[in-house]
Amino acid sequence: MDAVAASINGGMTTAYGLPQSTTNGASTYGTLDAPQYGEYLTNNPMPDGTPWGLRTASGSNPYKDCPDTGTTRKYEFTVKRDKLSPDGYLKDVIVINGQYPGPLIEANWGDWIQVTVHNEIESPAEGLAIHWHGFTQKETPWYDGVPAVQQCPIAPESSFTYRFRADLYGSSWYHSHYSAQYAGGLHGPIIIHGPKHVDYDIDLGPVFISDWFHKEYFQIVKDVMGTDAAKLSKVVPASDNQLINGKMNFNCSLVTDGTPCKNNAGLSKFKFKANKKHRLRLINASADNIQRFSIDGHTLTVIANDFVPIQPYDTTFVRLGVGQRTDVIVTAGGEESDMVYMRTVVPHCSLTLQPNGLAIVYYENADKNKLPTSQPQVDNTTLPCSNDPLELTVPVYPIAPSPVADTTQEINLNYTFNASGNFLWTMNKSTFRANYNNPLLLLASEGNTTYPYDPEWNVYNFGSNKTIRVVVNNLTPFTHPMHLHGHNMALLSVGPGKWDGTITRPSNPMRRDVQLLNGNSHLVWQIDADNPGVWPFHCHIVWHVSGGLYVNIMERPDDIRQMQIPDILRQTCTDWNTYSGKNVVDQIDAGL
Repeated sequence: MDAVAASINGGMTTAYGLPQSTTNGASTYGTLDAPQYGEYLTNNPMPDGTPWGLRTASGSNPYKDCPDTGTTRKYEFTVKRDKLSPDGYLKDVIVINGQYPGPLIEANWGDWIQVTVHNEIESPAEGLAIHWHGFTQKETPWYDGVPAVQQCPIAPESSFTYRFRADLYGSSWYHSHYSAQYAGGLHGPIIIHGPKHVDYDIDLGPVFISDWFHKEYFQIVKDVMGTDAAKLSKVVPASDNQLINGKMNFNCSLVTDGTPCKNNAGLSKFKFKANKKHRLRLINASADNIQRFSIDGHTLTVIANDFVPIQPYDTTFVRLGVGQRTDVIVTAGGEESDMVYMRTVVPHCSLTLQPNGLAIVYYENADKNKLPTSQPQVDNTTLPCSNDPLELTVPVYPIAPSPVADTTQEINLNYTFNASGNFLWTMNKSTFRANYNNPLLLLASEGNTTYPYDPEWNVYNFGSNKTIRVVVNNLTPFTHPMHLHGHNMALLSVGPGKWDGTITRPSNPMRRDVQLLNGNSHLVWQIDADNPGVWPFHCHIVWHVSGGLYVNIMERPDDIRQMQIPDILRQTCTDWNTYSGKNVVDQIDAGL
């Protein structure tokens, strides 16, 4: 056994763990009872033998040829606090239906997804809104799930129903977009089945990778938004641990605050079958940390990034910024009795007190009570905090963006201190702050599209332009996972310094909804303005969003005015206005 695994396992040689109900509530993630998944759901129409008919990954435009399956997948989410110990340290966790991570949403490409969310968070009560990461929300921009942008928060003891199309396919996740709430546990995985472009035998489903903070998220926000910026640990807090599918061990001798903690809480377990090809859906659901994923002694074949199928290539490590997903296929080339470690490691560009996350892969005849003795693979990369080069990631369905955009916007990313000494992030020297009571989409639908008295809303109104290009210059030394709602960005260029005008593979640039932007570097992306709405563009590190690293992209405002927005959006604002009129909403950060 290598030194890292020996330290994490406290010298144990058996796969001991706490009861699942203690670590993860009602969840089966990380257990040998976790389900495997079929190629698609079958309780629906099957034209030409599949739910999407004759559409293929390479021959069908995913943005213009979404199937209409006529099927709605319905879910009920009850959100509340519970006491759990995912790594042995007992703390309040915000759970959905009594489990952490939250329940899987599963659908076929083209299905409708309907989720009724009941806000039962108390002690203290909080608002709530859930973002369905990666979906374009075409024709339903009001269900994107960002408070102060498309909706008012769901008030305590209230409910709200989201309904949107599974308009892209692959692997994703959902999470709270209310302050830094999802750092407290409010997130879960999504699988949307679609056409295969690479064969495999077994779909093992989500591998949900996340950092973990023992301090309550609101207390961390207080530190991040405080005036003690001289202490880096306040502005850039270090995570306490790394989880895989919600589980990990922790050295409880490090606990100094008196909180109950039990060593050897248990590692997640996965099942391999010898000589079979396994699909793993990697999801970085961290609040802060970049993750580097590997499986001892195995090669990873990358087949998709975010919701974009790509031409397959082999690698040993996959790097994921917060919010990013990568689907890989792993051939189980070992013996039937083998067992190896699955690993995630946080590189130096993210702060953590414990950078290693472990899980166990058992082949079919392995002794499930033992721990592996496998050794980690060597990473010789010179870019540990970057995604794989754009030259390597080629979308299966080619799309060539317009060589000249109708409009280009440059955004400089930086930080500052305000007059009271608070550390803030800025985009073009402006830091964002939300107004929960005045969602921008609802204002725009009423014809209010300029906000001269509220510059902190950071709205970029692109009017009727048909193509939009954005050049982001990171003037800081920090790496930021930049996420755009409502679109997949065509990534024209990513690299050090200023952009020199060169476009990487102009005939078919990589597309995705999150891209790592290194320190003192640039990111250039472009979209077709085919999706009227107000779309957030922000860093996906929750503490950076708290500090205002966020802008809004207003797209085709004249078309927004013609939208028939469901009345429930205004009723939700009425309920929130009533609640906030009687209760103090302790919004100490940007709000998202």
